[in-house]
Amino acid sequence: MAAYKVLLKSSAAGEIEDLPTKEERQRIVRRIQALSLDPRAHGSEKLAGPLDRYRVRQGRYRIVYSIDDRAATVTVFKVAHRKEVYRSRT
Repeated sequence: MAAYKVLLKSSAAGEIEDLPTKEERQRIVRRIQALSLDPRAHGSEKLAGPLDRYRVRQGRYRIVYSIDDRAATVTVFKVAHRKEVYRSRT
């Protein structure tokens, strides 16, 4: 399988920077990097709704992203605590 290019929205980058600990930031970044090898890995789920978005868990946090197979890109839209991630979609 070819590697996907991972794109990070500026809002998602800010959300990662706002995480409380360095360890949590590192785990989130590693999980996002892993999406480049397999964006539909075990544990990822397609979200319901009109948008073609997926989510993957990393501890207490969720990473919301979309996959463009034609361009071989993964775009990360949101990184947030599980209680907050689905309240407003971007």
